[in-house]
Amino acid sequence: MTAPESRPATRLLLVTGLSGAGKSVTLKVLEDLGYEAIDNLPLRLVHNLVRDAEDAAPAMALGLDIRTRDFDADTFIAAVDGLRRRDHLDVHLLFLDGEEEILRRRFSETRRRHPLAADRPVLDGIRHERLLMRPVRAAADTRIDTSRLSVVELRQVLEGSYALDEPRRLSVFVTSFGFRRGLPRDADLVIDVRFLSNPHYDAALKDLTGLHGDVVSHVEADPDFASFFKGLCDMLLPLLPRYLAEGKSYLTIAIGCTGGRHRSVVVAEKLTRWLSEKGFAAQVRHHDMD
Repeated sequence: MTAPESRPATRLLLVTGLSGAGKSVTLKVLEDLGYEAIDNLPLRLVHNLVRDAEDAAPAMALGLDIRTRDFDADTFIAAVDGLRRRDHLDVHLLFLDGEEEILRRRFSETRRRHPLAADRPVLDGIRHERLLMRPVRAAADTRIDTSRLSVVELRQVLEGSYALDEPRRLSVFVTSFGFRRGLPRDADLVIDVRFLSNPHYDAALKDLTGLHGDVVSHVEADPDFASFFKGLCDMLLPLLPRYLAEGKSYLTIAIGCTGGRHRSVVVAEKLTRWLSEKGFAAQVRHHDMD
């Protein structure tokens, strides 16, 4: 007698985060990727919806945030834990975050009202929401800071992490930055390259960036560059698959120098090419180059 085939798990992606951080855009992208997307569902209806849709939908994306009726962080986390215990469900919690000033600017530009700032300044609402959502952020499987991401870049991140037609693989986002402006909020690994020879002090290179061949040659001519880069790759090669094995689908590696225009850009570009050659879904952006 042939054993019955096991039913494939339904992928359930719970999308939450701070208001203004891009949840509506994220759900639209996920819908384009083949998810059944539903926004602002009351928390008490999630279990019933999932139960009814398990046999019909191979993947669902549910938007849940502070606007959701009866929303409470502890209740939300308990509901997520309950969903994780159900058979035939592959549950993933995605938290969208953003810098305070950029979230404020988004509300100002769109003239939307923050859900917690009906009778107070927008910044008060943002800060109150961040406090209320702190436990949910800590419980998330993946956190994406959308502050510096364009819609196109956010789509690339989501496609790399949640596409349905490819085996799951680790998406690596490499970003260069300048320490003088502070660490990127979403950095998982930070590599400091301020020890490398600085093109800033060469008058012919100062106004160029790390995308220019002469700057690349200058940085790579540093006597310690080759051994440093080999050591970085040797560290990452066994490390990245372990992140994937632990369920992480999105990793940000931040490469920092003083100003974020020369050395960090060179290393970020070179590292991204190396990661792509090794089969990782790698993308690069330059936080402070301009």
